[in-house]
Amino acid sequence: MAVVLINPNSTEAMTTSALAAARAASPGIAFEGWTSRLGPPAIEGAEDGEAAIPPLLDLVRKASDEGAEAIIIACFDDTGLDAARAMAACPVVGIGEASYIMAGLMPGQAAVITTVAAALPVITGNIAAQGHAHRVGEVIAANVPVLTLEHDPEAAAREFTKATERLQTAPSTIILGCAGAVTIVDRLNAALPYTFMDGVSAAARLCRAFT
Repeated sequence: MAVVLINPNSTEAMTTSALAAARAASPGIAFEGWTSRLGPPAIEGAEDGEAAIPPLLDLVRKASDEGAEAIIIACFDDTGLDAARAMAACPVVGIGEASYIMAGLMPGQAAVITTVAAALPVITGNIAAQGHAHRVGEVIAANVPVLTLEHDPEAAAREFTKATERLQTAPSTIILGCAGAVTIVDRLNAALPYTFMDGVSAAARLCRAFT
């Protein structure tokens, strides 16, 4: 079976964008995109993440039972990641953790620019718990609602660009802290003197080890 990319929110357009990014990053892998239709429309902080976990885990169980080679959880908060790994019979990759791993292989320090301030505690907590704080030192918010990345990527890219001016460190790599950022990563890489990384592409590349 394919690698199953699960979007824990119910916005189908985000699944479509993430699936296209995964296929572009690892064209030799067969990916399927599943949307958690009972999840919140967007995950913007801990409360949304908690609401997303039960229907997400139902899909993780289904993908595992159907023989998925690997599962990608396409939320930068790594929503439900530990619980998903505990129940799945295949590797489960969170796009947040995947991006920290990939950034750790790059020279210099990395920073994260995410969407909204409500996401900051979750992301900083994950970075510390997963052991990446020594390489991913700064996390800030662009103050862009998650769904703006789908509905108005040009406006989102402008706000992420402005956010780079507020970084206190001098990172070599900037991780875009939202699955929806696949819609703006190419714009930012073309316009600014940083290496921008999105978590979906990072996770898709890591899946080459499992297929």
